[in-house]
Amino acid sequence: MFRATMFSLTLIAAANPGLADEVTDTLSSALQAYEDGDIEYAIEELDYARQLLQELSSQALTSFLPDPPDGWTREISEEGVNVGLAFLGGGVAAEAEYGKDGETFSVAIMADNPMVAGFAPMVANAGLMGMKMHRVGREKFFENDDQLIALIDNRILIQAEGADPGVMIEILERIDFKALEDFGG
Repeated sequence: MFRATMFSLTLIAAANPGLADEVTDTLSSALQAYEDGDIEYAIEELDYARQLLQELSSQALTSFLPDPPDGWTREISEEGVNVGLAFLGGGVAAEAEYGKDGETFSVAIMADNPMVAGFAPMVANAGLMGMKMHRVGREKFFENDDQLIALIDNRILIQAEGADPGVMIEILERIDFKALEDFGG
């Protein structure tokens, strides 16, 4: 079982050559510690390899944050977007702030977090709860105060907040929702 897990993690690491060396080195260190009987250190190394792999996954999710249209700016959040997810059951997230003429709003995408699955019934019944629905492509976004919220493939939450819905929809229309459904799958 341990070797199978190590093999699987090594294959995942090979998908990103930039981190593959550090990931494969860490996995090799974990395997060596395991073979030496140092189970505690092997676990520490596996935890670190998992963290590195989650960073890779987060970088991949960031690619779904749409480029800004002409006249807009986009600043991708590099700090701690995923830090709190460990306490919420895991998963990955990406966030960016968009701005134009002094107006700003954020778009956040969270994937594969158990709490996101908990949003499914709420999102499915948002219309019944009086929330206004907006179509963005084939996706349904529900308006709640200054937020637009959608659940993609029952596991990916998209939340835009801080501006008029029409303004945020202009950016949300640029997301490749079909490709997003395949994220991590």
